[in-house]
Amino acid sequence: MSSAHSVLHDVFGYEHFRGPQEAIVQHVIGGGDALVLMPTGGGKSLCYQVPAIVRHDTGQGVAIVVSPLIALMHDQVGALHEAGVRAAFLNSTLDWQETLDVERRLSRGEITLLYAAPERVTTERFLDLLDGLHQRGQLSLFAIDEAHCVSQWGHDFRPEYRALSVLHERYASVPRIALTATADALTRADIVERLQLQEARQFVSSFDRPNIRYRIEEKKEPLTQLLRFIEREHPEDAGVVYCQSRKRVEELAAALVDAGLKSLPYHAGLPPEVRQQNQDRFLREEGIVMVATIAFGMGIDKPDVRFVAHVDMPKNIEGYYQETGRAGRDGLAADAWMAYGLQDVVNQRRMIDESPAAEDFKAVMRGKLDALLALSEATDCRRVRLLAYFGEASEPCGNCDNCLNPPAVWDGTDAARKLLSAIYRVHEASGLTFGTGHIMDIVRGKDTDKVRQFGHDKLSTFGLGAAYSEAQLRGVLRQLLAIGAVGLHKVAMDNGHSFDTLCLTEGSRPVLRGERPVQLREATAHAAPKRTRRTTAPPVAAANLGPDAQVRFINLKAWRAEVAREHNLPAYVIFHDATLAAIAERAPATLDDLQGISGMGAKKLEAYGADVLRVCAP
Repeated sequence: MSSAHSVLHDVFGYEHFRGPQEAIVQHVIGGGDALVLMPTGGGKSLCYQVPAIVRHDTGQGVAIVVSPLIALMHDQVGALHEAGVRAAFLNSTLDWQETLDVERRLSRGEITLLYAAPERVTTERFLDLLDGLHQRGQLSLFAIDEAHCVSQWGHDFRPEYRALSVLHERYASVPRIALTATADALTRADIVERLQLQEARQFVSSFDRPNIRYRIEEKKEPLTQLLRFIEREHPEDAGVVYCQSRKRVEELAAALVDAGLKSLPYHAGLPPEVRQQNQDRFLREEGIVMVATIAFGMGIDKPDVRFVAHVDMPKNIEGYYQETGRAGRDGLAADAWMAYGLQDVVNQRRMIDESPAAEDFKAVMRGKLDALLALSEATDCRRVRLLAYFGEASEPCGNCDNCLNPPAVWDGTDAARKLLSAIYRVHEASGLTFGTGHIMDIVRGKDTDKVRQFGHDKLSTFGLGAAYSEAQLRGVLRQLLAIGAVGLHKVAMDNGHSFDTLCLTEGSRPVLRGERPVQLREATAHAAPKRTRRTTAPPVAAANLGPDAQVRFINLKAWRAEVAREHNLPAYVIFHDATLAAIAERAPATLDDLQGISGMGAKKLEAYGADVLRVCAP
């Protein structure tokens, strides 16, 4: 076996590389630069960990891993220690003496991989350390994780990533590998430019996560819809629920607790110790639902998250894809569920329009939002649409809501023209602009105090759309906002608050003339696929095991939990559920019986083999 295959087998316990991993690993071992796009759960970490170990073992020194999150550093270093790899991190959790100790070990060549945040990597103190290593030929590799953070077009731009260009400028001979799970063509080009990776080989894997079922429905009563989804399909599973605001996070987390679920909040406004405690519980305990803003999740390696839910619409497809990708990292069945509504579109458009960014940036952001709305409103395969956004052709998946329950479609062009006409007539009559609710009341012919106050019951458009439901008109307005046929105008109030009103745009003309059709899906907020409740079902990883193997699996999980507590690590860092299931199925009686089980490397076999046999003994 090659050095890379030996490391893969002996250290990590895997028989074979997956997909493009082997080509990436060999390219980087050979000293080449690489840009790697690989979906969450696709095995990005091995693409730099294996080369780092091989290059260190051949005398080329330490690999520096740029990682944005302390929690991720801690867990990855812990996992490497479990596999027998000498790894360390430098971050704010270390005191001064611990920091000095790591630096001394680094200088003595005792560390194979060192993890640090971009803010630390670009300090003069750290660069001085790197200078010393480089002069001694002991700097083997730079791995830049979550590389989309360098791009202003990415969904999680972090300015400190821009300074990482210093690595190429200062250490041009040291190979670099930049990795991300999420980057469209524009973001990819920006990563290449910002990190000076023009000569790097690009490895773009399939973005498909076939184990994830994508489901999107119109938002009506989001809490009721979310509870129905969780209680019907994931009553005892770990999951993440994403919200746009901190207040909404806390309200939803409390509501889920009231409903009998184990739920915790996570957002940037919580005290750091509370955030850390909640994150640790999510990683270490089973069946916790984390309700969070996008401040939570990047680099979370928990493999058994069975669902990700969005109760508010994200900003773009990259963010949606990155967040949904935190479900089902173990390759087993998982759900990505989202509820979206007109107000989501209004809020996102307003944030773009009111940002201080340049107009070309706003135009790109509007295009990204429009693409996400098009995915939400789609009547064809969600996966085909999602992959097409990243430039990947595919066939209908048979495992999304539209494939499983094809929605009815209706022509909303007539309703769109009537809504636009009402906006025009209202402004023509009074010189004022009004919000969505009032415009819909006029079109539907509702006799409200406000309609009478402004005399809008006398307009020619009053009642023209009486045949349409409020839900239908809201759907039409979502489309009109998305395609730029309706604009938003902010109106200030005397009390200092403001509200959004609707106005016509240049994009209104082709719709009013009937030159641009508006096709919509029927509202499906209350249509959900029927599934059997899984309240007493075994974990997904053990679903196909026989009765005796199920008992072994349960006993192995209990043993693993004890080990994880002793080591202060999440249970999956010791062994994944899939590894425990494979052990339970094999019913090992000797150490040789454990050879070849995926995830059972040499160090883990030595450390845990005897205990595993004891737990599995009849």
